[in-house]
Amino acid sequence: MSGVMRAYIGVVDAVNYRVGRMIMYFIFVLMGILLWSSISKTFFLPTLWTLEMAQFVMVAYYILGGPYSIQMGSNVRMDLLYGEWSLRKKAWFDLFTVMFLIFYLGVLLYGAVSSTAYSLGYWGAEPFSFLGGILIGSEEVGRMERSSTAWRPYMWPVKSIMVLGLFLMLLQCISELLKDVLRLKGEAI
Repeated sequence: MSGVMRAYIGVVDAVNYRVGRMIMYFIFVLMGILLWSSISKTFFLPTLWTLEMAQFVMVAYYILGGPYSIQMGSNVRMDLLYGEWSLRKKAWFDLFTVMFLIFYLGVLLYGAVSSTAYSLGYWGAEPFSFLGGILIGSEEVGRMERSSTAWRPYMWPVKSIMVLGLFLMLLQCISELLKDVLRLKGEAI
């Protein structure tokens, strides 16, 4: 069983490490967009797309960088008590608290899938039936959701990134849970 756990941890950690290292450079994309926004507002006609595109890039940076942050242990913690605990006590506490995080991420993922299905034009009450409807071709869809700004971009790309990021975060939290279980068994990770 620990071999399966180690394989899962290895695959999930490798994927989230690579995604996180790639997404890290989105800060430069964001800076470029905001620089262009400032230049165009100062010297040219202001562009419609820059601020909203900067928001979309920031969403991708934040959501897809989250699993990497958890993997590296760089997320914010209250170290008042936690920092002085033994590794075993930390593992028990993390094991307990990560359960709440997994539940929370499951609820967020369900809402994100629902919102993405809506942005693709599905207006039903059950978002996962939309996915089956696409494969079978039996669902009725309407128009795709667009932003209410003057630029009016489609919303499904940023909402799809949100679904992917939440899914990767959920996988990483399960990986952290399995690491805590291995620590409690006394095995090296």
